[in-house]
Amino acid sequence: MHNNHEITYDAENKIWSSNEERDYFSPDLSIGQIIFHEMRRHPKLIAQISPTENTSLTREELHLNSMRVASYFRQLGLAQTDIVGIIARSTTHMSAVAYGCFFNGIAFHSLNMMYEQATIEKLFNITKPCLIFCDGDEYEKVKAATSMFNVKLITMRNHQSGVMSIEQILETPVAPHFEPARLEQGNKQTLAILCSSGTTGLPKAVTITNSRKVLNCANHLTTADVQFTQSTLDWVTGLVTTVSSGVYSTKRIIVDTPFDPAYFLRLVEEFKVTWVMQSPSHMAMMTNCSEFESANLQSLRSYIYGGGKTSVQVQHRIRSHLRRDCLHLAYGFTEAGSVVAMNWNFDEKPNSCGRLFEGFKVQILDEAGVALGPNQVGEVSAFSGQYWAGYYNNPEETRIFQNSKMWFRTGDLGYMDDDGYLFIVERKKDMLKFLGIMYYPHEIEEVISQMPGVSEVCVFGVWDQFNGDEAAAAVVKKHDSEIHAQDVVNYVKQHIGVTYKHLHGGAIIVDDLKRSANGKTNRLATKAHFLEVKDRN
Repeated sequence: MHNNHEITYDAENKIWSSNEERDYFSPDLSIGQIIFHEMRRHPKLIAQISPTENTSLTREELHLNSMRVASYFRQLGLAQTDIVGIIARSTTHMSAVAYGCFFNGIAFHSLNMMYEQATIEKLFNITKPCLIFCDGDEYEKVKAATSMFNVKLITMRNHQSGVMSIEQILETPVAPHFEPARLEQGNKQTLAILCSSGTTGLPKAVTITNSRKVLNCANHLTTADVQFTQSTLDWVTGLVTTVSSGVYSTKRIIVDTPFDPAYFLRLVEEFKVTWVMQSPSHMAMMTNCSEFESANLQSLRSYIYGGGKTSVQVQHRIRSHLRRDCLHLAYGFTEAGSVVAMNWNFDEKPNSCGRLFEGFKVQILDEAGVALGPNQVGEVSAFSGQYWAGYYNNPEETRIFQNSKMWFRTGDLGYMDDDGYLFIVERKKDMLKFLGIMYYPHEIEEVISQMPGVSEVCVFGVWDQFNGDEAAAAVVKKHDSEIHAQDVVNYVKQHIGVTYKHLHGGAIIVDDLKRSANGKTNRLATKAHFLEVKDRN
């Protein structure tokens, strides 16, 4: 089976290693070249169905559309060093935009459409795309965010008058002997650029290499598989699903609506979905909806989840609905461009992220950077054995995250057990995730501290099984001020445009924040006090 990688442990250097990688496809082919050739092998198979837009495309149609997009880029004279921006939902022609980029060896930089204007401005200012594909829904926001540089916007849905639409691009003629471009820098070239908030809290553009590792959790897929993920192209899970569907000629179900647990359960049953990648918050929402008990998940043969905490109860409830042991907790980080480890044996090792994929090595480090042995908790340091171009235009942060020997400092705390299974304990950093979208406490603290009557504030995440980290605040008011906890919650709602940074966890007014010996705010102790006060009330 693909699932039992041999893990060797070097006790002297305290390094766990998986087997060497094997090449299935010719090693000099790019991801774009592989997809181009594989898509021609099964022209009449259904490539994609969108129940929300009521569309269906064969592989032949999707292949032709992808070549049209690539031909449009060639007409414009785009070079492999140019960047294409994407900030859009999973609509009918999104895959053609991605494949069109791959066919030309052009990296796309994808952002989440929920981002506020200032974040969009910061991120696109790093890569300066020459074209941006966005939905009409966000057109004005994206236009305002990119007004300082010369960029052409193309809408994917809800088209705006006078703005170019994807349908117009799909009228581009394709040359008779169209071939995908060879990569000028070979497979070290960047395939895509995704977003990460990183350690400093300022957003960074993470490069993903044209590496086979992007396929490692999907290499058992066949033309009989039906894939689904809620993730858009700005998530590594959305990228993995888009790439693997092209490579393995699967049928893919896409939706352009927000996650709805009951609808997801219907999709699995109606389309006999076999492969799912999901976030823990969606799992919790699913097991809590009334339709779950009678749901039929028997078609699933690979249920992959990761990227956050999920209770063992939720995992067991889902496992009880599956026909086989196919609930796979995965561990990865955007910078690795793929899944690093995956648990193929949930029944044996619940809550473990499983064993390392081929080509990966791991060390567990203490605070001083000294390697630890089995069952000792420390920072997970990972080695992928592949080139990484780093954060786009940000060598300083790149050096912090990856050392000169190509090891990544993940910022995650975890340990390896005696059987070579990885367990992740928590994030080392303060980063929080609400419904999978990352944010930092200081972003909310800056807003609250501007509120008249506030002397000091500490924000932290209170974990909720459905939403992830719900922001909550402890506030010290100025002595002459009359503000109440609800005023703080309302103030944040009025002054922060995006709901994921609202105080869903609530607020309390305190006499003083909890502090460490040197007088610095102790976030963990303050949070513990908050939970204690909330419990009493």
